[in-house]
Amino acid sequence: MPYYVYILASERNGTLYVGVTNNIVRRVWEHKEGVAEGFTKKYNVKRLVYVEEHSQIGAAIHREKRLKEWQRKWKLDLIEKDNPNWDDLYEQLDW
Repeated sequence: MPYYVYILASERNGTLYVGVTNNIVRRVWEHKEGVAEGFTKKYNVKRLVYVEEHSQIGAAIHREKRLKEWQRKWKLDLIEKDNPNWDDLYEQLDW
């Protein structure tokens, strides 16, 4: 089973959220629909701008924790390396 580390943004260079999940389609949909109260709903953080896949949950959780510790500039650089236009990658996910 794959696990995903992802970054959501409110807009280009906006508020960022780093998360981990075993079902990226479902989890991003939950953020977009505001299903759960919390940070992403409060700050309108709904655009999937970065995602990476891991084969083991331990590795994914470790990566998520590391990314959360990163400086904002490093996260922006990571996003822009593969997604320079800050496109919403949700529409490109395999359903």
